[in-house]
Amino acid sequence: MIGNFSFFLVLFVSVLVSSANAKETLSISPKTLNRSGDSVVIQWSGVESPSDLDWLGIYSPPESPHDHFIGYKFLNVSSTWKSGFGSISLPLTNLRSNYSFRIFRWTQSEVDLKHKDHDQNPLPGTKHLLAESEQLTFGSAVGMPEQIHLALGSKVNRMRVMFVAGDGEERFVRYGEAKETLGNSAAARGIRYEREHMCDSPANSTIGWRDPGWVFNTEMKNLNGGVRYYYQVGSDSKGWSEIHSFIARDGYAEETIAFMFGDMGCATPYTTFIRTQDESISTVKWILRDIEALGDKPALVSHIGDISYARGYSWVWDEFFAQIEPIASKVPYHVCIGNHEYDFPDQPWKPDWAAFTYGTDGGGECGVPYSIKFDMPGNSSEPTGTKAPPTKNLYYSFDMGSVHFVYISTETNFVKGGSQYEFIKRDLESVNRKKTPFVVVQGHRPMYTTSNEVRDTMIRQKMVEHLEPLFVKNNVTLALWGHVHRYERFCPISNNTCGKQWQGNPVHLVIGMAGQDWQPIWQPRPNHPDVPIFPQPEQSMYRTGEFGYTRLVANKEKLTVSFVGNHDGEVHDTVEMLASGEVISGSKEGTTKSPNLKTIPASATVLGKSESNVSWYVKGASLMVMGALLGFISGYFTGGKKGSASANRWIPVKNEET
Repeated sequence: MIGNFSFFLVLFVSVLVSSANAKETLSISPKTLNRSGDSVVIQWSGVESPSDLDWLGIYSPPESPHDHFIGYKFLNVSSTWKSGFGSISLPLTNLRSNYSFRIFRWTQSEVDLKHKDHDQNPLPGTKHLLAESEQLTFGSAVGMPEQIHLALGSKVNRMRVMFVAGDGEERFVRYGEAKETLGNSAAARGIRYEREHMCDSPANSTIGWRDPGWVFNTEMKNLNGGVRYYYQVGSDSKGWSEIHSFIARDGYAEETIAFMFGDMGCATPYTTFIRTQDESISTVKWILRDIEALGDKPALVSHIGDISYARGYSWVWDEFFAQIEPIASKVPYHVCIGNHEYDFPDQPWKPDWAAFTYGTDGGGECGVPYSIKFDMPGNSSEPTGTKAPPTKNLYYSFDMGSVHFVYISTETNFVKGGSQYEFIKRDLESVNRKKTPFVVVQGHRPMYTTSNEVRDTMIRQKMVEHLEPLFVKNNVTLALWGHVHRYERFCPISNNTCGKQWQGNPVHLVIGMAGQDWQPIWQPRPNHPDVPIFPQPEQSMYRTGEFGYTRLVANKEKLTVSFVGNHDGEVHDTVEMLASGEVISGSKEGTTKSPNLKTIPASATVLGKSESNVSWYVKGASLMVMGALLGFISGYFTGGKKGSASANRWIPVKNEET
């Protein structure tokens, strides 16, 4: 109480002084932050005749032009703004450059309806600068390693670690089985990309480009399977990270655990030029809970496209990696490429039938940040056709426990005759089904969806024509897709026809519900396209607009996928696939007959108990509460950003982008 009183007393005195001097002031405290996520308090006073359009601009580097802010907040978020003074506490990410802050007067007559963000909100004007702060720095922390994330290594007994630092001076990883003794060490190679590698705006423009820093990459080798290892990255001269830990992959283990989703993005503590994804915070929170509940069991995260949604605004990548570090520093974080990492007008592969499929969704990044910031197993790459280095991490595979995972690219050539098609064919034909009885394929744009996503109609047809025969012939168990920002589970299916077993009829799931809130409508009735009733097709067993993620658990006998909803962290849908080919809980009847049964607490499913004691599911109909609603979707976001609609009616959201 005394501290708060002193703070307001200081502000009150400053208001009196500033009124006498007729001068606005803007100050920050502290002036140096130690690491990403630390907060600065920004205080202002002396603002005469305050308006609810007065705003605070956030700038990095500090010399950026007025209209090149990285973000902004309106002063009216402070409870005292009407009195001409106030404060905002803002957590900041280390962008390897100083920050500064400016406050502006923006009048209603100056609102430019042609200068808007992705939510069609006018971007604030910069004509009337009221005050500017001193610079804020991260001091010696600029050279500290951050954005740490893991990936499975080139061999079973290796784990890759990547991180970002402000310069290219040599860095290392040191690791060991005891936190107090990190006796092993490996040098990390640092690389970076430049503005001229970007192929379009805003990525190559002054408003979108920021120094990306140096991306470091190395492997921890000779790991003992199933053992917890401790590690830290950095150097004696530039500083070391805190100590993290992970469980090494066990090549002899039968159990597999994975957390899987697409289209997550990240949240920012300010409004910026593009829509950010507040729901991603919940996704990370619940997955972190599940990882911590695992104890000493290895797991992985699978993020299948539309990673950060930076779309050419460089600093959003930094925000994304800062947000996922709590999970990505503990378990390998695997990705495949999506349209928002890659699309640009001159991409090399754009066949006639895809003329209206591939656009400018990548914001001019042309796959470069994605290719440099991640390093997935294998060596797949395609030329960009520009000055940029080749696009990497397109298609690859690995074994983990009883599952063979395959990642593919829907953004590059996948049809017969191409290198990716040949990779998929060879890979599926070579799977040792005695070792890995289950095969899971993942890609960004879905082969099956009942959303009304017409732009991708041709690409779905080509996937059915070229890829589905490979999936069917080689008995793919499960196919996971993103791009459509919903969760939907299909029956065992091939050629749009339900089968009885997954052998020859893979189970398809759309899992693009991890954060992005643009949602297309479901397919309307063909004879009543303008009436908002969207019957659930027979092939669709369960679908919802709920945000969340999926959780996969498998052993030699059974693979189970559960959908966890972000609103409560509980399981809301589940399907089991037995090694014999049987699919359990995979019928529409199983999703609709028991609407009164409670869901299973998700925390009860990852505590290491055997499936005979605590299962990941309730057999039959026990987890299908939402399924009884069939096509019913809770309205999420209509006009402005993340404005909730009534839970009692379905409202479609923007559909111009997925």
